[in-house]
Amino acid sequence: MPGPLHGLKVVEMEGIGPGPFCAMVLADLGAEVLRIGREGKEASPHDVLARGRQVLALNLREPHARDRALAFIERADVLIEGFRPGVMERLGLGPDVCLARNPALVYGRMTGWGQSGPLAHAAGHDINYIAISGALHAIGQAGQRPTVPLNYVGDFGGGAMLLAVGILSALWEARRTGQGQVVDAAMTDGAALLSAMFYGFKAAGQWSSERGENLLDGGAHFYDVYACADGKYLAVGAIEPQFYAELRSRCGLADNPDFDHQTDARWWPSLKVKLADLFLTRTQQQWCALLEGSDACVAPVLDWDEAPAHPHNAARGTYVEANGMVQPAPAPRFSRHALRVPTAPQPADADALLARWTQHPTQETVS
Repeated sequence: MPGPLHGLKVVEMEGIGPGPFCAMVLADLGAEVLRIGREGKEASPHDVLARGRQVLALNLREPHARDRALAFIERADVLIEGFRPGVMERLGLGPDVCLARNPALVYGRMTGWGQSGPLAHAAGHDINYIAISGALHAIGQAGQRPTVPLNYVGDFGGGAMLLAVGILSALWEARRTGQGQVVDAAMTDGAALLSAMFYGFKAAGQWSSERGENLLDGGAHFYDVYACADGKYLAVGAIEPQFYAELRSRCGLADNPDFDHQTDARWWPSLKVKLADLFLTRTQQQWCALLEGSDACVAPVLDWDEAPAHPHNAARGTYVEANGMVQPAPAPRFSRHALRVPTAPQPADADALLARWTQHPTQETVS
């Protein structure tokens, strides 16, 4: 059976980072995504974020190319763009123009700072957006500078995934009312939202603004990463008392009274030293043989070459080999849909595609 978004038609204006990631997720779930790219630039088969797309190269500064783009936008359910505020308007493809032609269109806008605010027109990247959201400050070791978490938090978590949620929410409403709208997805907003739980902890006096002193930021000895004898690492997450007891039992610490002080933060630094010394006595594989798969909540820290071969990932098909390379498989899973194996981006047959979109409109208006 086709994916759950089969029949959804999406126009993606080519960009970088979160916009393409959002479009990739929609394509993975069965949507038909047409990427409008720049003339002279070919889609790379190694561009995983471009998988599952048809690509149409247009010079949008030329009126006939803009009209070509509008012809697809008129027939689409969703448009995704990630330019600075005002760029689409200058191209003649802003929300007013597009929604006038296609009132049920969901117009997804992906930016770092958002469509409004004093920084809206400034340049920036993930690291800047998560900096002002408070998220970057919270990540890192005690007494050390903040750790850069790749671009997971801003681009992909706070940006692309929340854009996808916003688009699907607006589509739900458009199906009922026949009215589309603009979705303004800002990475600053999204990264801040990802911190919601921690603001609650802070208000309750259960979270410090200092890095590396808290339950989930490496401050606690039972929730941290430890080196093994072979230089590899283990991730330990034994938070609940019963899981902590399992860790102690399997590691020979059940009778050590020092470890009775699990929730007393004053003991955490010294207990971390004790656990660090213990984990250095065996290799990662030896510790996994003892701990992995138990309620001790311990897992090996794997690199990108090791992760696809892990038995759990292999059993679930978490990674697939497609387009000549290993890459993450589409997610999540559905009980009635087997998601398709990702395909490399392909040049669009624009005339045939437009004719098909014209013959099979997907807009459904409820009066």
